[in-house]
Amino acid sequence: MDFYGLIGEKLPHSLSPKIHNTLFKALDIEGAYKLFEVEKEDLGKAVDSLKILKIKGVNVTIPYKQDVMKYLDFISEEAKKIGAVNTIYLNNGKLYGYNTDYFGFGTIIKNNDIKVKDSIAMVLGNGGAAKAVINYLLDEEIKKIYLVSRKGKDSSGYDNNRIECKSYGEITHIKGDILINSTPLGMYPHMDETAVHEDIISNFDALIDLIYNPKETQFLKIGKTLNKKVCGGIEMLVGQAIKAEEIWQGATLDNNVTQELYSMFQDEFK
Repeated sequence: MDFYGLIGEKLPHSLSPKIHNTLFKALDIEGAYKLFEVEKEDLGKAVDSLKILKIKGVNVTIPYKQDVMKYLDFISEEAKKIGAVNTIYLNNGKLYGYNTDYFGFGTIIKNNDIKVKDSIAMVLGNGGAAKAVINYLLDEEIKKIYLVSRKGKDSSGYDNNRIECKSYGEITHIKGDILINSTPLGMYPHMDETAVHEDIISNFDALIDLIYNPKETQFLKIGKTLNKKVCGGIEMLVGQAIKAEEIWQGATLDNNVTQELYSMFQDEFK
């Protein structure tokens, strides 16, 4: 049996065990997935123990996605660009780091047939999830990204002329193709909140919310009333887990398995 898990500081409500154990069963893999709560001062020892205990793969969640990188032997290109690792694979005694949030966001784009090349996007929020989103959009030849945060022009951290930083007070008249919420506003149990309202939402054709609980946020509900294409975060949640499994197992998962998993977790939330 191979062992896997999730490394984080506090992990009381993680869906990762359910997702990965479901995948193990679907793929007929003899594996077990556990939660590893680690104190910050013990992170290095915890990562070293992956080699000692021969734990084949782990996911990494907040607050360790950046700190864990210095303990790894290899970091993938997408993780380098994002500056964060959320998946580690033990292979021949070496630890390889990846960022599958990047691919999970790509799952939303591909499954919903959203055109990225030469489009204009607005990303709300500039946290870790936004970094995966922005790097994916840049790689897929987006024309322009408006990066919106409370700090405005001081919040970029990117050296790319396709990215323009704005505060929330500066975006009323900006029109584009894709509006993406990477903030936690609207997440359970604060489901009445939204990062922006109808005046901003009406200026875009497609809405993506990275929140998966609830599966239809207030942000997306407003979009629906305006006849916009709306996409929730469950596909990203499941998509990033599927990519992690593909890395660990060295194989591409069958489309029937992935679609079954998406359907299962669509029913997980109201």
